[in-house]
Amino acid sequence: MKTKQRLSKVLAGAGIASRRHSEDLIFAGKVQVNGHIVLLPQTLVDPLEDTIVFNGQPLPKEEKKVYYLLNKPKGWICSNTQVGTKKIVKDIFTGPERVFTVGRLDRDTTGLLIVTNDGHFAQQVIHPSAGITKEYLVRTQQEPFYDHLQQISRGVDIDGDWIQPVKVTKVRRGTMKVIVREGKKREVRRLVEQTGLHILELKRIRIGGLLLGDIPEGTYREMTQAEKQTIFS
Repeated sequence: MKTKQRLSKVLAGAGIASRRHSEDLIFAGKVQVNGHIVLLPQTLVDPLEDTIVFNGQPLPKEEKKVYYLLNKPKGWICSNTQVGTKKIVKDIFTGPERVFTVGRLDRDTTGLLIVTNDGHFAQQVIHPSAGITKEYLVRTQQEPFYDHLQQISRGVDIDGDWIQPVKVTKVRRGTMKVIVREGKKREVRRLVEQTGLHILELKRIRIGGLLLGDIPEGTYREMTQAEKQTIFS
């Protein structure tokens, strides 16, 4: 008996994008099944029997799954498509797989970034139900005092939602650690900059139980099976 799968899952399995971004591509009318545009991500398909086309090209066969840890350099963006002349993170990777980032870091933020072609795994990591925290090291131009830390801890309004960090601590002169769970766009920057502090450097150093470690900026390495589990611990 053949088992059909959701169209969004099949796209993610073929390395097109994460499950969530695959849904957006389907909603945008970029996917056809057996000659017809399909707009519902939950449509059940058989990748062996059905003809699935994305952006006018037949869907590639499911790739070998790869998992990388990258220390993202400053000046690179997390995007699946070229944006002008901006440098795209996925272009750092030269393998045959179509990889994408798990979540995003803004252009000026460095640090720990997971890159993969496994949409199911990516969805597990970024889904709010996982409750995964992220830790950032923040270096500011001015000295952060107790009142700054208190104001950051109280949170900030982001797109109509009041967002509070999990924890804020000063670690040394001009530097603090901020732990968040929400994952809103530019969340840490907005939490800190609302206090009037100017950020000189923002680096993500942890995702769940996974640490950046000694990976040099701009380089990457393969993730171990144990590290995949560590994220959720």
